[in-house]
Amino acid sequence: MNKKLNVLFITSDQQHFETIGKFNPKIKTPNIDRLIDGGVYMNRAYTVNPTCTPTRASWITGKYPSQHGAWSLGTKLMESEHTLGEDLHAAGYETALIGKAHFQPLKSTEKYPSLEAYPLLQDLDFWKDFHGPFYGFDHVELARNHTNEAHVGQHYAIWLEEKGCKNWREYFREPTGTMTKESPKLHWDIPEEFHYDAWIAERTNAMLEKYKKEDKPFFLWASFFDPHPDYYAPSPWDTMYDPDDMEVEGLFEDEHLRNSDFHRLSQEQHPDVAQYGKWLHGVHSHLCDREMLKKQIAVYYGMVSLMDKYIGKILDKLEELGLAENTLIVFTTDHGHYYGQHGLIAKGPFMFDDLIKVPFVARLDGKIPAGSKSDALFSTVDFMQTVLDFCGIPAPDGVAGVSQKEALLHPGESVRDWVICEHNHERGKVNVRTFIKGKYKISVYLNQSRGELFDLEADPQEHYNRFSDPQYEHIKSRLLYEFIEAEMEKEPLFMPRIINA
Repeated sequence: MNKKLNVLFITSDQQHFETIGKFNPKIKTPNIDRLIDGGVYMNRAYTVNPTCTPTRASWITGKYPSQHGAWSLGTKLMESEHTLGEDLHAAGYETALIGKAHFQPLKSTEKYPSLEAYPLLQDLDFWKDFHGPFYGFDHVELARNHTNEAHVGQHYAIWLEEKGCKNWREYFREPTGTMTKESPKLHWDIPEEFHYDAWIAERTNAMLEKYKKEDKPFFLWASFFDPHPDYYAPSPWDTMYDPDDMEVEGLFEDEHLRNSDFHRLSQEQHPDVAQYGKWLHGVHSHLCDREMLKKQIAVYYGMVSLMDKYIGKILDKLEELGLAENTLIVFTTDHGHYYGQHGLIAKGPFMFDDLIKVPFVARLDGKIPAGSKSDALFSTVDFMQTVLDFCGIPAPDGVAGVSQKEALLHPGESVRDWVICEHNHERGKVNVRTFIKGKYKISVYLNQSRGELFDLEADPQEHYNRFSDPQYEHIKSRLLYEFIEAEMEKEPLFMPRIINA
């Protein structure tokens, strides 16, 4: 009988840390809540990057984006990078990923080929026969789209056809689908039974049944796409929440006058972004209609609650199969989301907690204290080493994170006293790094004299930038020095020392 610890990794995409019912009475997430009730919630978990590809690559490499090479959206995690799945596979584990990978770009070149690119993305004959290996995963079932995006294809489209949804193209935009315009009501016509949440839960549960039958230890990643915009949900989830009940935070006085040029541009009607490049997420006007934003927030909440329903189906199956007691369950997201906070929408080079602080909960029955909460700093770069430590597998050379096992088993303890978040979205144009230690957060920008310094204890909403405040000059100097030390400390040592001379 298998006695090795199993790992179930459940992730959302672009989920604000406050969109959990346990901490926000306006939203219902009974299944994420039950995970929190049975485990430990890390109240100060931070991502290593506020976009998808870099963070996801850090989960499976244990390195920062500046180290593993997938430093931005549109980049590729090279197959030569050592991954978590390789270590688990070598230790006898079965590994699988169901849902979103996003390790490769939508464009393929001769030098940097991509399986997740057009036209291969939508070559269903290819995907019928391809299930891995893929970045250390023995088995993958992938999809790329968010809501009705044109990027639909891969294993999800095959599943839709197998389920009898022959007209699936009607629910997605051109060129893959046949939709020519978006719904003005934020309603998605796709029946819930064909929603990708249902696909992820069904296929994840099928893998759980397989592992149970074969009595094999596993690392299984259920990777959900929601609540990443665009804001669409099928009935009844699109009307589950009343827009009039949604609170829209906005710009606090003239706060961005003290922040970076990118912050200032976000509040202009027609900012000139040409000097910063074409594909810079967030470097544009964030001004929006307040009433429409309230409708979008309501649907965003509905997308979270719909996802929560199918997370519950996975947790139910784990318990039904008798696997829950021997399975480490982790739930988190790749990065956060703005829906009005600081006058911002979605994401960009704005390192407020709304975007870089993430929900993180871990449950292991009988080992991790149920219903506990930790204020210890946690970085998503620590995920790989933490999983390996729980599974009794040594971490490979060259990783940069640390194991958080002791902090999870003993919520009063802490294993790191700083975190760093990187955002290098376009070489030389948007490059910002954020350092958090104790109650302070400082951000510095390449080629900009401005930065941000926040006292998170006195100013948890991050409204008062103290970077140029004379009263905080000594604190800034100390933080910058500690920042440099942390950057030096996080450098991975790829080659072990085998002799003293």
